[in-house]
Amino acid sequence: MANELVEFIGDKVRLHPHEGQEQAWDSGRRFVFVIAGTQSGKTTFGPWWLWREIERCGEGDYLAVTATYDLFKLKMLPEMRRVFCEILSAEGWQYKAGDRVIESKSRNARIVLRSANTPEGLESATAKAAWLDECGQDNFRLNSWEAVQRRLSLHQGRVLGTTTPYNLGWLKTQVFDRWRGGDADFQVVQFRSTMNPSFPTEEYDRAKDVLPGWKFRMFYDGDFSKPAGMIYGSFEDANVVDPFPVPLEWPRYVGADFGANNTATVWLAHDADKEVYYLYRESLDGGKTTQEHANIALQHAKHENVVAWAGGAKSETQQRMDWKAAGVPMNEPVISDVEGGIDRVISLVKPKRLYVFNTCKGIIDEFGTYARKLDNDGQPTETIKDKETFHRLDALRYAVQHIGMPSGASLMGWAG
Repeated sequence: MANELVEFIGDKVRLHPHEGQEQAWDSGRRFVFVIAGTQSGKTTFGPWWLWREIERCGEGDYLAVTATYDLFKLKMLPEMRRVFCEILSAEGWQYKAGDRVIESKSRNARIVLRSANTPEGLESATAKAAWLDECGQDNFRLNSWEAVQRRLSLHQGRVLGTTTPYNLGWLKTQVFDRWRGGDADFQVVQFRSTMNPSFPTEEYDRAKDVLPGWKFRMFYDGDFSKPAGMIYGSFEDANVVDPFPVPLEWPRYVGADFGANNTATVWLAHDADKEVYYLYRESLDGGKTTQEHANIALQHAKHENVVAWAGGAKSETQQRMDWKAAGVPMNEPVISDVEGGIDRVISLVKPKRLYVFNTCKGIIDEFGTYARKLDNDGQPTETIKDKETFHRLDALRYAVQHIGMPSGASLMGWAG
């Protein structure tokens, strides 16, 4: 193996983890995340950690999840088959391609192999432990991480996450920050690519010379950094606050993004004394009629001072009419241009006039992953990456266009 993790002594196997792998191996925390540089021995370590959990927990189901199906085919599956179906073949492990499982009848155990960009595939298993590879990638979203936790909840199963950092989304806010804040359930182990004894120091030095600083820190040192192209790069930890009882008299602004499978709402409250806004509620839901979505929103608003509802693109007239028919006076956006709406959000985020309750994990994750595509030179383009997946941020764009505006006012010259 690349980092000489495995040694064969006759028919026996001995593991020789390097210092970073050993730290993760020895951790007794429930959620252990190895956030490290490229080629540092993350993926080779994962199957052995999962095997030990099977030894410890016994018969049942286990999960091995990676970010995309391509990564599953190219990285996770070959390593899982090498460890379980070749090295540990005496235990009876067999890969069943049709079901995407590795199963041992003698152990009465199976490993369910899935990719995070199809999170519905994670909803059918009750598992005892999970290995998540490349869980820091953009395609491994918060909903997949939450789905994994649901699958493990019955057995309070453990998790190993192995990844290079790619953005400032849920891995940063829901794992790294919680560990750094002293949460006893979490352990983060970080190390450079060169922790792998087989990684050439010369290659590390070459990458340091040629790559932008942020990219080198993330991809070779395993440190979080602010990537190029982040649209809300001014959104920082200081924009996230602990929840508090919002005074009922504070004006509220509700933004909605429509969709059959992903209808999102965000709720802002205005502290007029300090001239700041708090995003205190969010939702992202599907499988409901417009009337059902509207009923939930109206129930929330029943005792709150909602002064404006805004939602949808300019063209989504029918959806607004449906919400109005359901009892919600939904307004169209003042600005049809996406970039104009983004500017309005930035004008609140950057001077710390917009704060988000830390319970609104979905939109915090979106703030940390909303970015422009990069060109071949690593420079941001005008195109927003995976734009159609950021439903809460779209709802926020609609809401902020209406805050502080007197009825009938145009946006021209409005300072908020």
